[in-house]
Amino acid sequence: MRIRPVLALPAVAAALLLAVPQSGSAAARPARCAEKAVTVHAHRSADPTLLHLGVTNRSTRACTVDRIPTVVFGDLDGAALPVPAGWSGPYLLDAGRTAYAALRTIADPADPEARRVEAISVSADPARFGRTFTARELGVGRVVLVWEPVTSWWKSSQAAADRALR
Repeated sequence: MRIRPVLALPAVAAALLLAVPQSGSAAARPARCAEKAVTVHAHRSADPTLLHLGVTNRSTRACTVDRIPTVVFGDLDGAALPVPAGWSGPYLLDAGRTAYAALRTIADPADPEARRVEAISVSADPARFGRTFTARELGVGRVVLVWEPVTSWWKSSQAAADRALR
């Protein structure tokens, strides 16, 4: 059976149209934030078991960071676990905006089993270095106490991040 050229032409045209990226496709999504475009910050909160984290997009365009901050404690193995549990994914950070997270380091500051580290490292993207904060920079004294640390996902406000860990 022979295919008539008149019928084949619309089929080829339709295939070509499907191959062209449409608006709303991956090409239109904001790119990952460049490391130089974001500032990571951390400080103690009024609650001695929590630290407050933030990431600010200093660029003029929206970009994405990982939705879960990566927090590592000194030379200890592993990172803080996310609450709720989940996987990496993009978090949209508009130009000039800040995202917030809460980090629970220890439930009871008097816990004799608490580990002690002199610094923590925080990154908005696990593939990038982020920034290291000493205990003194965080305002918690000489050491950060650590025992089963958990972190919230990035949130639009510090209050929302704190609520995620309650």
